[in-house]
Parts: sequence; C-alpha cells; structure tokens
Amino acid sequence: MKKYIIRLTASLLALCASPVCGAAETIKVGVLHSLSGTMAISETSLRDTLLFAFDEINKAGGVKIGDKSYMIEPVIVDGASNWPLFAEKAKQLLEEDKVAVVFGCWTSVSRKSVLPVFEKDNGLLFYPVQYEGEELSKNIFYTAEAVNQQATPAVDFLLAQGKKKFYLIGTDYVYPQTTNLILYKYLLLHGIALGDIGGGLRKDDSGKVISAGKYTPFGHTDYQQIVAEIKQFAASGDACVVNTINGDSNVPFFKEVAAAGLTPADCPVVSFSLAEDELRALPTKDLVGELGCWTYFMSLTTPENKKFLDRWNSWLKMENHPGVVKEKRAVDSPMVLSYDGAYLWKAAVEKAGSFDVDKVRATLEGADISFDGPGGKITMNKNHHATKNVYIGETRANGQFKILKAFDQVFGEPFLLKGLDEKLASMTK
Repeated sequence: MKKYIIRLTASLLALCASPVCGAAETIKVGVLHSLSGTMAISETSLRDTLLFAFDEINKAGGVKIGDKSYMIEPVIVDGASNWPLFAEKAKQLLEEDKVAVVFGCWTSVSRKSVLPVFEKDNGLLFYPVQYEGEELSKNIFYTAEAVNQQATPAVDFLLAQGKKKFYLIGTDYVYPQTTNLILYKYLLLHGIALGDIGGGLRKDDSGKVISAGKYTPFGHTDYQQIVAEIKQFAASGDACVVNTINGDSNVPFFKEVAAAGLTPADCPVVSFSLAEDELRALPTKDLVGELGCWTYFMSLTTPENKKFLDRWNSWLKMENHPGVVKEKRAVDSPMVLSYDGAYLWKAAVEKAGSFDVDKVRATLEGADISFDGPGGKITMNKNHHATKNVYIGETRANGQFKILKAFDQVFGEPFLLKGLDEKLASMTK
C-alpha cells in the first residue's frame, strides 16, 4: 500500500522559520488506520483528527524536551481493512520508520493483530475506539470506551426506560462477540429472562453459553431476514436492539430498519459503533430517536467543545494534507479520543523528558496525566484505561445527538466477565 510521510504545512514551515523554532528537530509518529476497504467509512476521519492535533502541537512549538522542541512528522500507513496487513504495517512503522509512538486501529481484530508486534518491539500504541475489554497490554494505552463506559450505561438507561427485551446484533468478530456475552450476563443479573434476550445463543459441549446474539460478516449488506426477526421479537412491546455492527454495514442495516417500519417508539436501537461521522451516510430523517452512547457528542455546549470545533473548522479550510475531505464534516467520539491521545502522549513525553517508550509508559501509569479535551477531562490510569465522561444521546434529523443523560468521570474498567460469572454463580447457590 502507498505510504505517505506527511510534511509540515506551509503555514507551519513559515512559523518554524522564526528564531524560536529555528533549531527544532523532528520526531516521527505513526498513524495506522484503514484508509480503504469496509472500515474506511470510520477510520479515515481518525487520521484526519490526528493530523489536526499534530498541526496544532507543531504550531504551538512542538513537543518540548528540555531546551529542545520537536516537530511531529506523521508517517501514515493504510491497514486497508485487512487484519494481517495491520500487523505488517505496524512492523514497518516500528522497525523501518522508527516511530516513537503509533496512533491507530479501529476494530479489535486489527488491534489484536498488531499487539504481538508492539510487544515484541516494545512499541507504544494509543487505541481510541470503544472495545470489549478483557485485555491489558503494557504496550497499549486505551483512550477507548471500555464496556462500563458505553455498553452497560446504555443498558442501564434502557432498563430505566422500562425495556424488558433486548435483541443483540453485531459484526462477527471479537468486539461484538465479547461485548454481547458481557451484556447477556449483565441482563440476566438485572432480571431479564433468558427468552427475552434475542439474537440466539451458542453453547460449548458442557452447555455453557459462549456466544450471545446474531452476527454478520464485515461488509454484509442483506439484513431483510434479520430485521424481520427483530420486528417479530419486538411485536409484544418493551423491546430494544443493541447494535454492535461495525463499518459500512450499518448503512444497509438501518435502511432495512426504516423500510420495515420499525421506529424508535416501537423498538429503539442503541448503537456502539455508529456516531456522527457515520450518520452522514445514513437517512437520518428515518433515525430520529435512535440512541447512542459515547464519551463525546458534537452537540456538547461546553466552552471547550465550542473552541475545539472552531479550531477544527478553521484547520479544514487551511490544511493541505492529501486525502482530507473538507466539506460536510462531523466530529465524533473516536475522533476526539484520537485527538485526546495525541495530547496525553505529548504531556507524558514532556513530563518524562524523553521519547523512550519505557519512560513514557511509566509516566502515563503513575503521573496523573490528564487533558481537558472536547468531551471533558480525560485522565490516564495505571491500568492503561482512561477516566472520562459518558453521555447517552438521541439521534436528531440533522445527524447530531440530543444529550439525554451524562455520567461524570467514569473510571475505565477493562475486566468485567469474571465478576459477572461470580455474581451469576452466587445467584444459583
């Protein structure tokens, strides 16, 4: 795949012609996302937000270590929605390009594909997208929403709304499978009957449930039969859908939901991989009232978010990076968590006084590294997960979300399955 080494924009070159920046050096950082294939609908925008963050950092003088300033030089590679290729590209970034850090991956299968490479080469990856948890690598920092920062708050909200039936659907890979298994057990603990959890169950030879929900492959387009099943499931009322479909398959899924006449009043859908950026490709007039749960919504009215969006829109008008779309842009939680990650890394490097991975990791683990981002304060914790705000929103006709509920400063907890199993076991004694 073609590789771009993105150079400083003309405006930044002009800035660095000044005496202040005259002695500035460069530091390479990697950007590893799908810029083609089924996941490009989501991941291309994460690349763009990272470029925005890097340009901002460079314009402000770069990354400062001692009396030196380092301009960020992004090295961008395309994972092409090809999970083995992600591992190859990660190896290239770490071993050939010698990047100090990598920001990237969307799907958990791409993250798990690159994880052995980062651990072997002692690289550093910032991962920005909601995921299933049950993982902790010393080489990954997860700005992403853990399950307790997205899926379980959303279910709690729906339970409080009186929902008694939950249909689970997702793309067939580790994130939806694990998240829905957690939610299956979580729902049982909250009194939802086994027959009121839709989508199907799969058991091992001992009879233990190892999978819950209905799954389709990446790039799937025919949802007619599944939506008919959902409609029948919802006919008795008090039902909802938990959607972990990833990528461009959300487009035919929601078009089929609309065609079937299923409305949020009949059976709301809460989506964990569908936000403002993806909504640009959907008939949002048919989705008014559908739900999302994220740690950022573009509609936040805080001064920090307003300033962020003003800077973002100004940057779009002036930037000259290859491939960045300028018109009809939206910002969503994975984009903001990518942006936050760049600033958390910068703060850790400057506090550590080094780009050395071990020193940066130790600083992120123990130095209370925080950033006041567009979604609120985000703080990296010793468990490599972040504390941040959580919001539940309702889709509007303009593709934005009306915020219905906020949870302040939720600690990211990656390991939930063991605790749920123990609670379920105690219920049967």
